[in-house]
Amino acid sequence: MSLTDVRRKTPPLRLDLAQAAGLHDEELVRRILDGQTPLFEVLMRRHNERLYRAARAVLRDDAEAEDVMQQAYVNAYAHLSQFDGQAAFATWLTRIAVHEALSRLRRRQRLVFGHGDIEEQPMPLPSSSDPERQAMTRELGGLLEAAIEQLPDGSREVFVLRAVQGLSTADTAASLDISEDAVKTRFSRARAMLRRDLAERAGIMAPTVFAFPQPRCDRVVSAVFARIL
Repeated sequence: MSLTDVRRKTPPLRLDLAQAAGLHDEELVRRILDGQTPLFEVLMRRHNERLYRAARAVLRDDAEAEDVMQQAYVNAYAHLSQFDGQAAFATWLTRIAVHEALSRLRRRQRLVFGHGDIEEQPMPLPSSSDPERQAMTRELGGLLEAAIEQLPDGSREVFVLRAVQGLSTADTAASLDISEDAVKTRFSRARAMLRRDLAERAGIMAPTVFAFPQPRCDRVVSAVFARIL
């Protein structure tokens, strides 16, 4: 049964956000299209970090990455009925964010895979109850982020989606609109450019870098709802 056929069914009972948190993306989309707009918050909170990491990998700018996220969500909401379920919703959403980020690069009159010096802005990392461990985590995370920032355009985006976000080769290719072979080549190139000891740390620290903490998540959710409601 296609997603369109599912949408034709009787509208589901309304759920609060806590109840909706356990639903799959596709079911949330169906309910939102049936008029339960507040459930869009569940989708945003679920995918905020993924979209932020993808947008920042392209733009290398915190504030602009947040702007891209907001616009991507607005675009996704406006075209939600076009989501046909052929790809995972997360992939569909990430592709929208990546395209918006690349559009911003073009508007800056840069080549998509050009070069430029951009000031590094360290990202906040999750807190820890152990001050010594927190300091070490922040130091290693900052080192890894700086090393990733130095990867060339094209390889950097692939590395962030594959190693930091944990996407598969297929999902990365779909998100960036490139072939799986290109993903494999660029990912291999990125890993080779990182020093061996840093690459070893990357396996431990990757899940914590370019984090998207709760206050920023709240800000994006509020800003998007202000635009779509």
